[in-house]
Amino acid sequence: MALYLLFESASGYALFHAHGIDEIGQSVDAVRSTVLDLKRFSKAVKLAGFTPFLSAVDALNQCNAISEGIMTDELRNFLELNLPKVKEGKKAKFTVGVMEPKVGSHITESTGIPCQSNDYVQELLRAVRLHFDQFIEQLKPSDLEKAQLGLGHSYSRAKVKFNVNRVDNMVIQAIFLLDTLDKDVNSFSMRVREWYGWHFPELVKIVNDNYLYAKLAKFVVNKSDLSEKDIPALADLIGDEDKAKEIVEAAKASMGQDLSPVDLINVQQFAQRVMNLSEYRKNLYEYLVTKMNDIAPNLTSLIGEMVGARLISHAGSLSNLAKCPASTLQILGAEKALFRALKTRGNTPKYGLIFHSSFIGRASTKNKGRMARYLANKCSIASRIDCYSDMSSSIFGEKLREQVEERLDFYDKGVAPRKNLDVMKAAIDGLTNTEDDDGKENGDASVKKSKKKKSKAEANGDAMDVENATAEAETGTEKKKKKKHKLEEPKDEEMQANGDDETPKKKKKKNREAESVDPKTGTEGKSKKKKKKSKTDDDE
Repeated sequence: MALYLLFESASGYALFHAHGIDEIGQSVDAVRSTVLDLKRFSKAVKLAGFTPFLSAVDALNQCNAISEGIMTDELRNFLELNLPKVKEGKKAKFTVGVMEPKVGSHITESTGIPCQSNDYVQELLRAVRLHFDQFIEQLKPSDLEKAQLGLGHSYSRAKVKFNVNRVDNMVIQAIFLLDTLDKDVNSFSMRVREWYGWHFPELVKIVNDNYLYAKLAKFVVNKSDLSEKDIPALADLIGDEDKAKEIVEAAKASMGQDLSPVDLINVQQFAQRVMNLSEYRKNLYEYLVTKMNDIAPNLTSLIGEMVGARLISHAGSLSNLAKCPASTLQILGAEKALFRALKTRGNTPKYGLIFHSSFIGRASTKNKGRMARYLANKCSIASRIDCYSDMSSSIFGEKLREQVEERLDFYDKGVAPRKNLDVMKAAIDGLTNTEDDDGKENGDASVKKSKKKKSKAEANGDAMDVENATAEAETGTEKKKKKKHKLEEPKDEEMQANGDDETPKKKKKKNREAESVDPKTGTEGKSKKKKKKSKTDDDE
């Protein structure tokens, strides 16, 4: 059976006919030993067809299709032109060797051409890649290198551009920066305390907060300048008037040494830098909260912004976190302890980054491991919903959080929690209700708009249209009146004819028949007949 090799280069598609397989041998080791020799390899493999790409955009599209395992129309036409035709109802006497098995399966499904991808075919294709510029005479090695470089840049650029999880990088960078800022702010604030403590050591015991201490260090500067006039300003900074008075009294009887004006200016500038860093840290935290609510709303509502962001950053992306099983997510961040326990055959860790969640802190020491396992299960569900769902809503995360709260109550008080199926049904119902409410609001808005348009059209309508409408209405009423007159006239004539012919006896009979037809009058007639019968019986 003949073997053809399909090679996808940066410049175009190439098809090779491996007719001298017996010379090379069927084993992979024999192929590896002979591929380096161009003379021997060129005798066994020859070029059957080559079609270049039309442009760089076409090359990028073909490369994307091959990477996804899809056969394009250009590739199909190329194969049908260069491969031998197969008669209907007969098997092909050749096979096509491809590098990607997905591409081969797609070719066989759509065209019926048999394809194979094994170690032997891959070694042959590696040899083709090595000597490709020698098979095509008009193609120079420099041209092939330029095509490969340009296609590589455009392919990687497109992959980065269309990466679904590229937003996760912002969260990862933000959480890393928050951790480093916390360390820096703490170290800088301790440096401010130590530096300014030489001048005003009593202030450390009065004010414990680092940010407030830096503010006061910038405001006070020289303790000898403090007086009772500065108490309102100090109270505004601290938020406590008693502490402001205590600071003023401590400044009067301070044991610190005096500093030169240059030293005080440096302390003041450094305190300002610490304040700026702490304010930037607050802004960055707000940015992280908004970003996490956009990317992973369910995970955020379940476990919090900080712990959720740390889990995403440790896993690498939200998709990697969604692919992790619950057991891996439970010990994520405790890898060193896990491998140490496996090496020493000790107890494995029960929790990693999940330990920072408030649920595990609220659980008792006996139930911390069980709580960590249950919380990791719910976190894996929430991360998968956030990663693979099209709609961004936090309903599932809220329901999962309620489940974790119920599990805590079950461990503490013994209250039985709801079933998982019931909770998920409630979450889906809540999601559909919110969608219906949005649809109703949109519908009401469209109805209001249509009403406004109608009112505007009526206000801006021409007078001629109004007159025509009134004229048509008048003609319609006149026609209706004429019809009524025509209907009433024959009725009157019939009544007159009936009245002339009928005698008074016939009228009485008709009245009696009408009374018998009417249910009310019929009962009355029956009662009268009964009374008459009773009277005749009495007379007898």
